[in-house]
Amino acid sequence: MLRSCSRDWNLLSQSEPPLLSLPSCNIPPGVNPEAYQWFHTVDTDRSGFINLKELKQALVNSNWSAFNDETCLMMINMFDKSRSGRMDLFSFSALWEFMQRWRALFQQYDRDRSGCISGTELQQALAQMGYNLSPQFSQTLVQRYTLQGGRPGIQLDRFIQVCTQLQTMTQVFREKDTSMTGNIRLNYEDFLSGAVTRLM
Repeated sequence: MLRSCSRDWNLLSQSEPPLLSLPSCNIPPGVNPEAYQWFHTVDTDRSGFINLKELKQALVNSNWSAFNDETCLMMINMFDKSRSGRMDLFSFSALWEFMQRWRALFQQYDRDRSGCISGTELQQALAQMGYNLSPQFSQTLVQRYTLQGGRPGIQLDRFIQVCTQLQTMTQVFREKDTSMTGNIRLNYEDFLSGAVTRLM
């Protein structure tokens, strides 16, 4: 197991090599130095890209469970500008920054340090993000994304998935709500088109 870069996002490798110590002079402009080091550790086939399998092996929740496939694929789709199903160093660096922001928000509201966020904690986190949603809706999200047989609450991977999907759907809504009334008229196919182009 590699050293943890945080309590909630750790990078692992099956063969457990030491973290590569690469010269900092090789880091391209705009690339996070930590992301640069981790990229070369996670890129196990040395292709210069990280695929879904490599990313999934790299990401774990605070209880050491692997990130779910849906979240990993969603993140690759978000940062894979070439639509090749892989991320290069620059995309991975952007993902790194994205992950650090979500991890910090997750830790802020996981007040009992359980590694899971409850419905109440999720509602508070979403309120900080500007979403005025009911406690019932937050609880519905938690019930939907709680692991079957696990403790109630959502882990970091599902938290990222929920928040990212909410942001995406809100963006679709706001593009149609040109008068900023909070209400829109939208046919079903337009709604699906807006969602599919951003979430898939």
